[in-house]
Amino acid sequence: MSAHRWIVFLACFTLFIQAALETSAGQEIEPMKSDVGSCYPFLKSLADHSPLSLSLLTRPWGDLEKWRTEGRARMFELLEYNPPPVPFEAVVLESRQKDGYTRQLVRYAVAPGRWTEAFLLIPDGLKGPAPAVIALHDHGGYYYYGKEKITETEISTPSLQEHIAESYQGQCFADQLVRRGYVVLVPDCFYFGSQRLAPDEVAAPFPDSLKGLTPGEDAFIREFNAFASRHESLMAKTFFMSGTTWPGVMFQDDRASLSYLLSRSEVDPERVGCMGLSIGGFRSAHLFGLDSRIKAGVVAGWMTTYADLLFDHLRNHTWMLYIPRQYAFLDLPDVVGLNAPQPLLVVNCSKDQLFTLDGMRAAEKKIQGIYTHFGAPDRFRCNFYDVPHCLNQQMQQDAFEWLDTNLKNSR
Repeated sequence: MSAHRWIVFLACFTLFIQAALETSAGQEIEPMKSDVGSCYPFLKSLADHSPLSLSLLTRPWGDLEKWRTEGRARMFELLEYNPPPVPFEAVVLESRQKDGYTRQLVRYAVAPGRWTEAFLLIPDGLKGPAPAVIALHDHGGYYYYGKEKITETEISTPSLQEHIAESYQGQCFADQLVRRGYVVLVPDCFYFGSQRLAPDEVAAPFPDSLKGLTPGEDAFIREFNAFASRHESLMAKTFFMSGTTWPGVMFQDDRASLSYLLSRSEVDPERVGCMGLSIGGFRSAHLFGLDSRIKAGVVAGWMTTYADLLFDHLRNHTWMLYIPRQYAFLDLPDVVGLNAPQPLLVVNCSKDQLFTLDGMRAAEKKIQGIYTHFGAPDRFRCNFYDVPHCLNQQMQQDAFEWLDTNLKNSR
């Protein structure tokens, strides 16, 4: 560039910067507004004054086992769902030989009158009981499929493949685990996959948008996902009015699935972990915290303090999360800490639109405090990745290595 052109460029650039500064100086920056407007100060004050009476961090607990017992008992009371146990009556619906493992499609009872389907992945050549992982699928606004979102299948539906690409960088982590020698169970969560709503049994006009579409085709699946999303609020109202909670049903189903996994002769019951992203991470956090049969956990894309969601982040979340009155007793980090000092890895995305960075950091500090109380700060790890909400291949690899260290190499 010639000297003359360089001078002209600098002059123009200076004028541009000056104009931009004058424009911004003349404008008032509008203060951020809460999603609940003038109600926010009142609701925030309630959260700020919550006693969190069963938190390990709010008062001295001389007996840590007493704290664990009381915390779990309170959570089960708040979840309001404790069906009697039922026989699994398990059926293998399909079995496929894959490269290095067998994939079974199984169906079993999770509660009286209710069943779920799951993929069971079994490594070839097992010489005895092996370590196992219950792999928990995400929400992602994708209800038509559940277990298929984290397991390699023959389904080529574009919307499913797009979801796997966006959420998992195209890599289904259940199959990666079985290739590492784990027995893996991938159950459908309530309201997803084999447990999804049957639209032809839903009163009009709710499912009318599906008319004229062919079930199973991609256009139908995309519209079904939109329909199921719209219907969540009515489902939540119905849950609460019936005297139970959506998380109560979801978590109990996962515990029943864990029981089924442990019933398998291929599984070493002392080396069982859980792993999931998004609502799969939420499920993993509670399965880990509420069930001592889990010996190592990975919680991805779902860790925060609840108070940090109140200002403007609850808009991004599903109706499947809410446990009335829980925050009077326990925050989410307290719940996941109920299984300390069992090894726990939390995987956070620093650009995650579902949470504030402050909330993720505060949760990390709380969990670290709980593990320090147990004299085992090194058995908790929290990794941050400079990415939006996902569980990409590098994040998966780090999680696999954590599970290997704590479920394979611990013996």
